[in-house]
Amino acid sequence: MYSTLRDTNPLSSTDAIAWLHSFDKYRWVLGLERITALLERLGNPQKKLQIIHVTGSNGKGSVCKYISSILQKAGHIVGLYLSPHIEHFSERIVVGNQEISEDDLAMLVSEIRPFVEDMKQQGETPTFFEIVTAIAFLHFKNRAVNYAVIEVGLGGRFDATNVVDPLVTVITNISLEHTEILGKDIVSIAREKAGIIKDNIPVITAAEEDAQETIRHVAKECKAPLACIDKTMWRRVFYQKKRQGFVIHGSFKDYTVETSVLGRHQGENIAVAIAVVEQLQMNGVYITDKDIVDGIAATSHIGRMEFVVENPPVLLDGAHNPAGMRMLADTIQEDFSSQRLILVLGMLKEKDIKSMVSTILPLADIIIVTKSMNPRAADPLLLQEIIACFDVNKTVFIEQSIPRAIDHATRIATEQDLICVSGSLFTVGEARSVLLSGKPLSGNSSS
Repeated sequence: MYSTLRDTNPLSSTDAIAWLHSFDKYRWVLGLERITALLERLGNPQKKLQIIHVTGSNGKGSVCKYISSILQKAGHIVGLYLSPHIEHFSERIVVGNQEISEDDLAMLVSEIRPFVEDMKQQGETPTFFEIVTAIAFLHFKNRAVNYAVIEVGLGGRFDATNVVDPLVTVITNISLEHTEILGKDIVSIAREKAGIIKDNIPVITAAEEDAQETIRHVAKECKAPLACIDKTMWRRVFYQKKRQGFVIHGSFKDYTVETSVLGRHQGENIAVAIAVVEQLQMNGVYITDKDIVDGIAATSHIGRMEFVVENPPVLLDGAHNPAGMRMLADTIQEDFSSQRLILVLGMLKEKDIKSMVSTILPLADIIIVTKSMNPRAADPLLLQEIIACFDVNKTVFIEQSIPRAIDHATRIATEQDLICVSGSLFTVGEARSVLLSGKPLSGNSSS
């Protein structure tokens, strides 16, 4: 009965995006009832896909990118679903290395809109993320992808993506995040993320201690084979400014790999990705050692430990929770400690700002607090007050917009300094657009 619904007024790409964002007000309303009902109306496109399903607190996006890149090197057509986007909505839905086109997005929104409006009239309004997830599944089905790598949006058990029957389930690491939704402690959060584990489907995880024990318990209940990645399974063998190398101890052999994605913690993400690929190999998927090495070398991940300009050097990292900020701090301390650090910091007000500030503050010589255009962005004055609570002598400047903050940072920086932009993916996305716009900045390049 649902297939007869059709939108008689196809949308433009601009109108399609505007229509999608009209659902932003519903924010995160967890539960599978709405996404299940919507997908049934669309013919359950997710059931036509071979899926790798990935959740975790940090690193899940990087793991998705590594897996996708390796599968592409092996000659497969791969769909990749990530969130949130950094600069453009189309980053969320990718086939091969091609983001969804404006025409395809407009066509799919026109297709899905009548079903959404019908649900809305019945008091079952889907959220923005649920609608976009359904669009991703439709796009991947239409493009006949061989594999789809799907990143969880929030948590796991009640996330809109948890309607899939995956080939492999992946849980990266677990840390305190979204505690107002997922639970106040590590065990509660691990239990929510372990909700994506399916009966008899292999699980790969890098979770530790209590989180790992929780995942082990759920995997055992589901009779799901479990492989745990720990720090003995990888080591960094070299680091250069834009590249680093690792030896990964896989199930079958050791792999010597290089990546342009920075930070020692990428060793863990690569080890997780290789464990997933080895599981696919055991399932009969043809992937060579060269595909693994070449796929990792070809992986990029914008806004995550990414250098975007050289003079002065600017490092973007979307650390947005305490564990992510600790990884950024460790990377700066280990790989950039010889440089004066100018930190451009913008956060969302619902985050654990005090923990994040206390982690990165000791490494920063100068801090410019700012805010993104996101309505949830924290007031820079609040950030300044929190910084003062930890170190009243720290040099802090306030700028009310990302462009002004970037301009300020480049004005006071020299070639020997490092500018780091962090605190939120929204902050990083706006900064990236400013820095790569081609418009001149006021940077000092004389020394």
